[in-house]
Amino acid sequence: MSDQTNVLSTEELGKINAYWRACNYLSAGMIYLKGNPLLREKLKAEHIKNRLLGHWGSDPGQSFIWVHMNRLIKKYDLNAIFISGPGHGAPATLANSYLEGYYSEVYPDKSCDEVGMLKFFKQFSFPGGIGSHCTSETPGSIHEGGELGYSLSHAYGAVFDSPDLIATCVVGDGEAETGPLATAWHSNKFLNPIVDGAVLPILHLNGYKIANPSILSRISHQELEYLFLGYGYQPYFVEGHEPELMHQKMAHTMEQCITEIKRIQKEARDSKKAVRPKWPMIVLRSPKGWTGPKQIDGKKVEDFWRAHQVPISNVTKSPKHLEAVEEWFKSYKPEELFDESGALIAELKELAPTGDRRMSANPHANGGKLRKPLLMPRFQDYAVKVEKNAHEYISPTHVLGTFLKDVVKKNLHNFRVFGPDETASNKLDAIYEASGKTWLADKLPEDEDGGNLSCDGRVMEMLSEHTLQGWFEGYVLTGRHGFFSTYESFVHVIDSMFNQHAKWLASCREIKWRAPISSINLLITSLVWRQDHNGFTHQDPGFLDVVANKSPDVVRVYMPPDANCLLSVADHCLKSVNYFNVIVSDKQDHLTFLDMESAIAHCTKGIGIWDWVSNDQGVEPDVVIACAGDVPTMEAVAAVQILNQKIPDLKIRFINVVDLYRLMNDREHPHGLRDSDFDSLFTMDKPVIFNFHSYSSLIHKLTYSRKNHSNIHVRGYKEKGSINTPLELLIINGVDRFNLCIDVIDRVPHLQRTAAHVKEWLKQQILESVTYAHTEGIDRDDIRGWKWEGKQQ
Repeated sequence: MSDQTNVLSTEELGKINAYWRACNYLSAGMIYLKGNPLLREKLKAEHIKNRLLGHWGSDPGQSFIWVHMNRLIKKYDLNAIFISGPGHGAPATLANSYLEGYYSEVYPDKSCDEVGMLKFFKQFSFPGGIGSHCTSETPGSIHEGGELGYSLSHAYGAVFDSPDLIATCVVGDGEAETGPLATAWHSNKFLNPIVDGAVLPILHLNGYKIANPSILSRISHQELEYLFLGYGYQPYFVEGHEPELMHQKMAHTMEQCITEIKRIQKEARDSKKAVRPKWPMIVLRSPKGWTGPKQIDGKKVEDFWRAHQVPISNVTKSPKHLEAVEEWFKSYKPEELFDESGALIAELKELAPTGDRRMSANPHANGGKLRKPLLMPRFQDYAVKVEKNAHEYISPTHVLGTFLKDVVKKNLHNFRVFGPDETASNKLDAIYEASGKTWLADKLPEDEDGGNLSCDGRVMEMLSEHTLQGWFEGYVLTGRHGFFSTYESFVHVIDSMFNQHAKWLASCREIKWRAPISSINLLITSLVWRQDHNGFTHQDPGFLDVVANKSPDVVRVYMPPDANCLLSVADHCLKSVNYFNVIVSDKQDHLTFLDMESAIAHCTKGIGIWDWVSNDQGVEPDVVIACAGDVPTMEAVAAVQILNQKIPDLKIRFINVVDLYRLMNDREHPHGLRDSDFDSLFTMDKPVIFNFHSYSSLIHKLTYSRKNHSNIHVRGYKEKGSINTPLELLIINGVDRFNLCIDVIDRVPHLQRTAAHVKEWLKQQILESVTYAHTEGIDRDDIRGWKWEGKQQ
């Protein structure tokens, strides 16, 4: 090693190494110990947990990074957070949070002494305790880590619009094999050194996953270097296994990286020119299970996959294994690290930052503390004027775009719009009047012609839903706001990310020290019923089924039937906290059913009778026609018009649902209706024809406990479709106006005897509509331009 890398004095080196030993001791103690936390007596079987759970392999490397980051935080007064990407690598984060004292501040019973340390150890991967990855209970974490692939996108999301924040992101070498992580490296093309903070990615190559070598650890140094040069980074390598040499290398390299980050930012901020630099990143190659047992029963452990989880098992039944654990733990010399009370000795505690500069206590890792409400324009000012119900066609998302444009204008430093190359396609392009698309990669002259590329844009577009969702989550978890729109057929790409974030939110409701964060607001558009040109592969409304499986405390589904309802719903969602809001609204032109005053009242209730469509005032209805979703609503209203014309004495009650969870019982969901209110709306014994946007089984799931459930007949998507006209697609799935009318005739007893001629006419309309579509390639004019001709409100 050259003298240049000897940046640590002998004293500094000794202290840093000792602090690291303390981290490693705590990490190992969490996995094994339920007694004798400081080994002040001989280790016995009764001191060992009955079930050994946890992951050791990445912990020493992660703590190694944390300790060196602490040094630089203190030296340069850095504002930094730590994101742990390796799966189940929580012991490192937990150990550092405990040594910094913040863990004991938020969990006073886990005090910084022997008694508190024992409780700290025992809770880990223990019934009634905490998990083995960085759950929401972990101070300093915004990243769950339960599923691999999202650490880097979370890190970048965290630093957007946080100019002084550095996110130290440890990428596990197993995690580096995932698709979401691979695309997230490209986030550097969206990072503006003037207004954003910085990410210091550290690829932690310890060689192995659970039982296999990792790919990036088994390619040549040159190939690895070229890979990250190709991604646009300047890679620095820290490689080895001998602690003293590695501490010197890491101290030198991390300081070099931080200095380079500061230089890049200063140059850009002084010149006010945002260019894309080669941001530094580190490849740390260290042994898996570093400092742990070298061998057990003659088999290699350290620097091999056997160190991934619990390096020594069968401890309570094997004296030999018990002795090996004791020898391993004593190698850290806990008597030199902790004082008589069990607290970290003073000279080591001085190595940690203090207050909010501690990475475990940084307010950005508890973003609700930093969150400020959005400055909102009056959504009523963007209303579509309604002279007559269901007479004017307009794109709901186009109207929403004009509203979001001004939300952007009023919140240029804490609100971003996310979408996979579809902002304009989804007719939200009015937003570009307020801000362009973030872009720091190369530009061409022709980009000036409608490209909307801007180094300081507020619109984040990348053809990776994974990366977008990761950015969005990182952004709101650190205190900001956003809006995400994507095509319905591809929203399934983020199914598991949705699951992870919803579970995080549900857990946070039980954690008093976590402040509320802004909701994730997801607009699903380009919907199934308007995929007549893309065909069967683009027809899948099933994301709602995924959402419905999550905790009712944190998920909401809104299905506004028109533009004015969409404005009301969007305003509500943008102001909300601690939810995952899903809004379903198509981008094509659709009828506007309600004026703004009526839309606000309807959306506030979430469900209601439309009197202007119904004709059962003062009498018991013969049938209830209900609907949820824009196209299903239009078809249901059109069906009522046909029935009014063909069977004028039929008494119909028309119900529209905006808030899908209103269908649930109030005992099962906070938005659910009481049984008496549901019975009042849907009756207790009359047939209900429910026209639904998605799969019919979801409505049955939500209403299974209702008295009249047996009479609820749901029409929804049936996995049928190809290249069809809009009406033809509706017909083959049975959600069109004609099939709805047939359903009514089949389920209202007296119509079965009297409406045979009407039923035949309806069947003829279906045949003629399909024939016309196949002949002309378009729906009939009376279908495409249909309007409500009944009474008005």
